[in-house]
Amino acid sequence: VKRLLIALALLAASAAEVGADFKTGLWAYLRGDYATAFEEFKAAAGEGNPVAQFNLGHIYANGEGIAKDEAEAVKWYRKAAGQGDALAQYQIGRAYAKGLGVAKDDKEAVDWFEKSAEEDYAKAQYNLGVMYAQGRGVDKDDGDAARWYREAAEQGLAQAQYNLGVMYAWGRGVSKDPEDATKWYHKAAQQGHAKAQYNLGLLYAEGVGVPNDDGLAVNWYRQAAIQGDAFAQNNLGDMYAKGRGVPESKAEAMKWFRRAAEKGNDIAKKNLEIMEKAR
Repeated sequence: VKRLLIALALLAASAAEVGADFKTGLWAYLRGDYATAFEEFKAAAGEGNPVAQFNLGHIYANGEGIAKDEAEAVKWYRKAAGQGDALAQYQIGRAYAKGLGVAKDDKEAVDWFEKSAEEDYAKAQYNLGVMYAQGRGVDKDDGDAARWYREAAEQGLAQAQYNLGVMYAWGRGVSKDPEDATKWYHKAAQQGHAKAQYNLGLLYAEGVGVPNDDGLAVNWYRQAAIQGDAFAQNNLGDMYAKGRGVPESKAEAMKWFRRAAEKGNDIAKKNLEIMEKAR
């Protein structure tokens, strides 16, 4: 959050003078003095500073130093959005998508996400992809979903990279291509995306889109398992049980089956039961 505010301040400073009120508000915010930040941002926002308007909306949305008020947040986001602020446009889209401070309205959400996405804001591009994939506020269109996921993925957004990988894996909106699926999973996995790590483990374990490599499968399963992904925990247990990519170890297998079972994974429960009976 603080990095976001600093980035916004720098963007504003590069475009025009941000004004003393905004600068004072920014440093107050960074000190944790939200009451002062609120007053200074409010003064700057009243003078038409779009960055201050966005940050004032942010403070209302999160209830920092004041009572949380999502409707008031949308009001200030809307003022900033009217001046072309892509982050504010995205936040209004998010508000309509979730019914935060406004009545839930998927068509309005799509309109605002589209405005922000056209300004190249990655989170808006990703969310627009989701709306097309789910047919929310627009006709369901996997081709458009994949297109917007790609826009966000190429900017480095891990969730979009993962979703684009899924589209390639299943041939949704794009031609089915295990190699492209692997490429996008890998990009997301390197950023710590647990589901991408798990899916990458599957591909290496099965030799789909990549040469079979049990060691790499174990590596990616482990990374996802450490983050608490129950499917990865179960599969890591299976690798230990069979000695694939790691020395066979019933103790390690049971440890990972147990962790997955505790999260409600039915396959892990059965695997754990089998191993306990065989002891």
